[in-house]
Amino acid sequence: MQLLTTPAQLDAWNRANPRRTLVPTMGALHASLVRHASTTGQPTIVSVFVNPTQFNDPADFGRYPKSLDHDCALCEASGAQAVWAPAVDDIYPPHTPIAVPPLPPVATLPGLEDAHRPGHFAGVLQVVKRLFDLTGPTIAVFGEKDWQQLQLITQALGQSAGGPTIIPSPTIREDTGLAMSSRNRFLSVPDHSSALSLSLALRAGAQAATPAQGESIMRETLEEAGVTPEYAVIRDASTLLAPRDGQPARALIAARVGSVRLIDNMPWPAAR
Repeated sequence: MQLLTTPAQLDAWNRANPRRTLVPTMGALHASLVRHASTTGQPTIVSVFVNPTQFNDPADFGRYPKSLDHDCALCEASGAQAVWAPAVDDIYPPHTPIAVPPLPPVATLPGLEDAHRPGHFAGVLQVVKRLFDLTGPTIAVFGEKDWQQLQLITQALGQSAGGPTIIPSPTIREDTGLAMSSRNRFLSVPDHSSALSLSLALRAGAQAATPAQGESIMRETLEEAGVTPEYAVIRDASTLLAPRDGQPARALIAARVGSVRLIDNMPWPAAR
């Protein structure tokens, strides 16, 4: 496996691999995304770049874990052919404005992550477009845990918009049901126990007969665990607006547990 740190190295790797799969990450990653990418039948390149433009909280940016050596070892063991770790100036060249593509309605209307993290999706779209431009992938893999982000990328930068095929990778969970996240390492032992209420609430809400009942059950489950959600909703899986009859829906939760903000989601209703 190759570690690429300069534009020249990336260009050479791209030329040698005309069809390639990109896994965009900020590091501290999980093997599942890379393993999923390795099933595409194309060489896999994993980008590791902590993007400053998508953090609306500077403290959150400052404490984001950085573990490039560990990430490289994990990527090699999981089937990646290259890790690309660019410098900030490679992504955002000095004195060269990098445009933010227009945000689609899924990033501005639902009142979910868009409402609670102002500017976040503009930063996400800006950096992902830049990563796509520099790597030119035919396929890109994104995790389902960031469901609204997945819809944003698919709709704004995916194949229908002239970009790569976007492949979703299912959320990987601990044995307890807690969705794996780089943020979990910041949970205290009591907070980790409280955080289990997110997946419990989603599973309970998935059994409800109607979206309204499901949302009520999710909130009650969280409150019983002492967790106050930022949102606990059931929405149309694509638009993230009100559910539509006959269309797939998604249950989504965001909540702060101690000092850590967590998100999770599951299909609604549960398969019966």
